[in-house]
Amino acid sequence: MTDTTHTQPTPQGGAARPRSPEFRLAADALRGLRQDLFHDAFAYRPLPRRDADGRLARRGGRMKEYADWAPHTVVAVLGAMAAFLAVGSTDDSGLLPLVCGLLALGPVLLTLARPVGAFWSSLAATTVTAVIAGGNWGDWPWTPGSFLSHLVVLTVVALRTRPRTAAWMWVLTAAYGFVLQSSFGWRHYDTNIGPMLVLSALILLVVTVRQIRREAQQEVTAQQTVTAVERSRRTLLEERTTIARELHDVVAHHMSVVAIQAEAAPYRVENPPPELEKAFATIRENAVAALTELRRVLGVVRAEDYEAPDAPQPTLADLDGLLANVREAGLEVEKAVTGAVRELPQGVELSAYRIVQEALSNTLRHAPEAGARVEIGYVLGGLGLRIVNGPPPASALLKPSPGAGHGITGMRERVSMLNGEMTTGPTADGGYEVTVFLPVPAADTAIEGEA
Repeated sequence: MTDTTHTQPTPQGGAARPRSPEFRLAADALRGLRQDLFHDAFAYRPLPRRDADGRLARRGGRMKEYADWAPHTVVAVLGAMAAFLAVGSTDDSGLLPLVCGLLALGPVLLTLARPVGAFWSSLAATTVTAVIAGGNWGDWPWTPGSFLSHLVVLTVVALRTRPRTAAWMWVLTAAYGFVLQSSFGWRHYDTNIGPMLVLSALILLVVTVRQIRREAQQEVTAQQTVTAVERSRRTLLEERTTIARELHDVVAHHMSVVAIQAEAAPYRVENPPPELEKAFATIRENAVAALTELRRVLGVVRAEDYEAPDAPQPTLADLDGLLANVREAGLEVEKAVTGAVRELPQGVELSAYRIVQEALSNTLRHAPEAGARVEIGYVLGGLGLRIVNGPPPASALLKPSPGAGHGITGMRERVSMLNGEMTTGPTADGGYEVTVFLPVPAADTAIEGEA
């Protein structure tokens, strides 16, 4: 049995042949022309009222209303100027000057409602004016009124559309002028095609650069807003992560101590009753289970490269070393302690230390060479902190270096996690004050005292 293979030749010039880059470029250009100047050319797109924010708008009342309609007024005035120029440049009497004036005014006013259609109307009005009043002026093909009217139309349409539309309008204006000149301008020795193309090119270039610059500014503003929001969010997450790590270390330490003590306690009592051994075993099991669950839940906030610090976490007992370092940096700081000093829960001690540290860092940045005061108050219900600094002296050599404002956010996060209260704000003498209260339940205080 013989297999027969049939081979069909590939058709030449088929649809699968790739297009050249020049062909694709021309196709894209024609597609852009059709989209910008032909598709829904006479669509109704009224010019919106201006969102005025200048001096006239701030006065309110009629001034703001006038400012809102300022663009419409400017277009109407320019259209009236083109109409008067058309009427004045026509020597005939009767209706001809009026018709020329209306043909110059109409396309300008049409830009307020149908911008792309106004461009085509301007070319049509120029043609009609050239036909009915062809012997009344020397230049061709634009009369003085049509010349000004077309320039105004090009400017307004370019302002209301994209830069690509401005380029296409200039190209079509050049083609229109050369077609009229080559077809009907043999009787006219003076042509104003050159001045029209030069002036329109300059105007459209200025408008295009202005639009590109405004769009770039809007994109930069939007990007800056997104960046600021993302930076604030990232800083907040990093601060929460840091706090979670520190609290994890604190709680894990205490739970480990509880588990070890519960395991060793029965061996310190001679012949302990079975109930006591069972109770200590239950305490140890619960402590180990809580420690495991704590590490499982809070472990997700640890970065892969995070390493636990070798040194213990700072407490208020280490505050003197912090103040010494701050004084070496050039900040005169005083410390005042009121109430009975006692050991507080480690989470409260750590948060209080970090809050004081961040407040003094803000003072170094925002008010260099100013004095500061740290007040610590041990009260029955918790711990009070007050960090206040004065204004920077006028003779200060160091200049303030404002940050992004994330230090206050971090302090608030620490206070919020401990269910505390925090207020910040400027003082009467031009300084700044941070006041914090961290609650400590009486039961926690008693347990710390017994320990």
